[in-house]
Parts: sequence; C-alpha cells; structure tokens
Amino acid sequence: MAPDDRPDPTLTHPALTHLRLERPAPGVVRLVLDNPEQRNAMSEEMTASWVRAVDALADDRDVRVVVVTGEGSAFCSGGNTSWIASEPDATVDHLRDRMMPFYRAWLSIRRLEVPTIAAVNGPAIGAGLCLALACDLRYAVASAKLGAPFVRLGMHAGMGGTWLLPDVVGEAAARDLLLTGRVVDADEALRLGLVSRVAPAGDLDAMVAEAAEGIAANAPIATRYTKVALARGHADLEACLQWEALAQPVTLATADLQEGIRAAAEKRAPRFTGR
Repeated sequence: MAPDDRPDPTLTHPALTHLRLERPAPGVVRLVLDNPEQRNAMSEEMTASWVRAVDALADDRDVRVVVVTGEGSAFCSGGNTSWIASEPDATVDHLRDRMMPFYRAWLSIRRLEVPTIAAVNGPAIGAGLCLALACDLRYAVASAKLGAPFVRLGMHAGMGGTWLLPDVVGEAAARDLLLTGRVVDADEALRLGLVSRVAPAGDLDAMVAEAAEGIAANAPIATRYTKVALARGHADLEACLQWEALAQPVTLATADLQEGIRAAAEKRAPRFTGR
C-alpha cells in the first residue's frame, strides 16, 4: 500500500457503535471500547461492532498488531448486567442460546494471527478481564483493578474464564481468584503473571505504543507463525519440534529473512515487508 493510500490514523469506522477503530502507526490498530458512561460494559451494540471490526482486521494484511483498550477511566466492566438479568423467567436452554454467541463474539479476537495487546487503563472486571486474558499480552496502569467476581454476583464464570485464567496464572492462583471472587490491584496482578508490565499513571499509552510499534516492526510472517504456535500449544516436545521443523523453514524461505540477516550485518534496523 502506498503511503498516500494508508488509512487516516484518526479514522473511526462509521459502522461501529460503542467502539472505535484507530490506526495510530503503520501496522498498528487500536480497538477502543467506547461506552464510558457504563464503564465500557459490553452492550449489544458494542458486541455487534466488535464482531465487524475483528472480521475486518482478520482480512487486513497491513495489520501487524492490535491493541485493545477502553475510553475513560475503565478498561471494561464486563457484560451489561441489565442484559444478563433481563429474563429471570427464561429457560436454561434459552439463556444458553444467548450466552454462547456472546462468548464467541468477544473471544473472536483469539482467531487473529497477529499479536494482540490489552492496554488495561482501568478496571477489568468479569467478562472484561476475560477479554484482556484473550489477548496475547496485558499491560496495566498502576491504578487498574482486575478480577472475576462472578460468584459474588451469584453466577458461574463465563466467556472462557475457567480456561483462560488458569492458562495465564496457573491453577492455584486461578482457583483463588475464581472461588473468592476477589479483585486484585495492578501490583498483585503483575506478581501473579496476570499482566506483564505495569505503568505509572499517564505512561500506559506510551508503554503500549512502544511495544506495539516494536512488534509491528518485526517480520510479520515469523510473528504470525510464532503466535499460531503459542496459541495452538503442543502435546509434547516432539510435537513442538515437528511444528518448528515446518514453520522455521517457511520463514527461512522469505525475503524478510534475507533482509534481517543483512540488517544485522549492517548494524541497522531491518525493513520487513511480509514477503
């Protein structure tokens, strides 16, 4: 894509409601949950917009990294409780039919083959925490609170919480968080491995931008294959070696590999093109 053809960095997709899609730098996309009056609770409009945005990004080969964050003081307060409790007389089957599309809509970000970063700018609670867990990396502002207090609301965890949380922090810490429903601060989240970095107030955007632009500057084919390997997991070491013996030669056959070797020899930053 020629420089003059690149999307406006401040572009907001006209078909999105309670969600903004921004392109702040080449290869970097920001999805901003934009319902601050309800602490970015997952409204029906936001959910539908999320699906449209993720579908579009999945087909966009110019995208190299996606950042998810919230507008205002919260990352995401989770599912809209008025929607969750709106049908007290509904059957279990009917409620299940409502929840499965909701889960799958928000977890669709996991099908992106580019790295994803949750910039946790404030509370990430319930399904909001699950959204952050669905991303590859999580960076939090020092004042952020994170938790899965489903049991304190009288409900079982949803949106993959009982799989995503143990996968990120381990079974013991996940049991503690899910069975007590307690909310932790950013420092404890860092100790638990729930987030990778913590930024002082006012520094989160710069930290995330630096990380996102660094990822976007890496070789995109190698990055995608690495993400796929980490997402799919391996049954054992031999399965890992079998995968890598196919995936690494794919990258060895790229022009980007030659560019990376030349750049290292010339002591300059590489210019990767995804070829």
